[in-house]
Amino acid sequence: MTSEQLKDLENKLWQAADKLRVDSGLKASEYATPILGLIFLRFASLRFNRIVPEIKAELKAQKDGRMQQTETEIAIAKCGFYLPEKARYEHLLALPEEQDIAKAIKHAMEEIEKYKPELADSLPKDEYFKLYSDDDRTLPKSLLKIFADIPEDATGDVFGKVYEYFLSEFALAEGQGGGEFFTPTSVVKLMVEIIEPYQGTIFDPACGSGGMFVQSSYFVDRRREELHDNDTKDLMVYGAERTPETVKLARMNIAVNGLRGEIKPANSYYDDPYNSYGNFDYVMANPPFNVDEVNLDKVKDQKRFNEYGIPQNKTKNTGKKKDNPNTVPNANYLWINLFATSLKSTGKAALVMANSASDARNSEADIRQNLVRSGVIDCMLTLPKNMFYTVTLPATLWFFDKSKAGTEPKVLFIDARNIFRQIDRAHREFTEEQIQNMATIVRLYRGETDRLTALLAKYEAQAIDFSNQAFDQQKVLEKLKAEKPELDKELKRWEKQVEEAENAYKALLAKQHYFEAQIAWLNERFPAGVYEDVTGLCKAATLAEIEEQDWSMNPGRYVGVVIEEDGLTEEEFLTEMKERHEKLFDLHKTSISIGAVIENNIKSLF
Repeated sequence: MTSEQLKDLENKLWQAADKLRVDSGLKASEYATPILGLIFLRFASLRFNRIVPEIKAELKAQKDGRMQQTETEIAIAKCGFYLPEKARYEHLLALPEEQDIAKAIKHAMEEIEKYKPELADSLPKDEYFKLYSDDDRTLPKSLLKIFADIPEDATGDVFGKVYEYFLSEFALAEGQGGGEFFTPTSVVKLMVEIIEPYQGTIFDPACGSGGMFVQSSYFVDRRREELHDNDTKDLMVYGAERTPETVKLARMNIAVNGLRGEIKPANSYYDDPYNSYGNFDYVMANPPFNVDEVNLDKVKDQKRFNEYGIPQNKTKNTGKKKDNPNTVPNANYLWINLFATSLKSTGKAALVMANSASDARNSEADIRQNLVRSGVIDCMLTLPKNMFYTVTLPATLWFFDKSKAGTEPKVLFIDARNIFRQIDRAHREFTEEQIQNMATIVRLYRGETDRLTALLAKYEAQAIDFSNQAFDQQKVLEKLKAEKPELDKELKRWEKQVEEAENAYKALLAKQHYFEAQIAWLNERFPAGVYEDVTGLCKAATLAEIEEQDWSMNPGRYVGVVIEEDGLTEEEFLTEMKERHEKLFDLHKTSISIGAVIENNIKSLF
């Protein structure tokens, strides 16, 4: 979704929550379920409507043929599900208010599940009857109207965004405990761009709403287009999630995005529903941090957890009661083990982990040393603060590449703490270009120099495009200024037109300069077009260098710091440059005005 579409959706979510607050007996923690169900129906209808012409064309082409498929079979093949007429959003929206809308919504959900067995018992149904009161049955229809004008081209991890919104606005119980939190889209995009899950199987043992899978599918679509590849098989996604309501949410999310695979309810500490050891091409996850109640006796003998060592207390805890189970002191390294062992011999993994795991001591340090020596750790990237909506805990991204196992260990460290865009006072994100720039560092490290060349060419084309648009807009502005009306009644309208034209010109210039800045950022750091260590940003460390740092995986220990005379961070520098550019533009306007006065004065002398 565009930022404007997302903002509009958030306004609609607030409007819907406000209706539920006033007109229903639901608690704030219950708002999400009926709303998510309607959003599922809306986006399922949008996706289905887009392929209706293809279904009709296919039916016509197969007419009277020996292998005639049904409308249902064609729809499932093309978009992953089939929507009967009475399950479509437009049908529900057109029903008269006096009809039993809650019953109609329930029937729509049942029809969808009939044709999509993977969604069995996952869609909300009886929840809509809770929206009725003794004297008012209009609330379900009111909610349908609120989401009716979501634009047809809206795409993205919508369920993840909605879930994130309800977490942040209403502090839902799901995701608030046990170190769990929603992974921001820009962080997931960065993870996807670095491991590039293009074909095969992808596993998320703590999948939440399924956002990792959705972003992976978008990467596949884009990469197919870049490679002109029409034959690549889709990813098969496999998720495990312990919270039943979130399992349902993830199933809705992958269904509406046309993904194939399974989401199973499971506690990944004790359950292994996919026999994960050595079974997947890709693993991606944001597992719960710092969990300390995992039963050690249940996990210590499992190969998926103990291949590199099991996290445990160095000395026996004599303070425990006799009947109390032994527990893992911190489950972070259970997860880290799981990601490494779930990969096939050429597999890659990306995971979000608490910063503390990078330097953890005792048994965790032993496990980390074993991982480094095995060669499986490919890259470590420190994230900026305030990237997550519901927590401020600093985090690091770990990247594994199983194909490196057995080779001379070397790890790429990236410190991205100063790379971000400030959204508001409390939240930050990566821009699309920042994501591509950081992914390009990893690609250069892997020897893929052509990817840098292609990215620079793309930025150059975008800068030229905005430069041309700015040039055209400047001519429009100059023409407007030359047409200043003499009548006072027309002056106000003219001034508004000039102001709008100036703002459009400034916006286009800013975009041109933005892409020029991306080119400069890459060229300054990698002038030869190949990977090199950059102080304060990245460092490819050898086994000896890592051992010298006592097996720390903290990028800050390796990349060093840049001593800048002005003391500004990169974000502060860019902000200051923007302010100076705006002042320069204002001075330029003033000089034009003064020049016009001088020219008129000279003309008056003759």
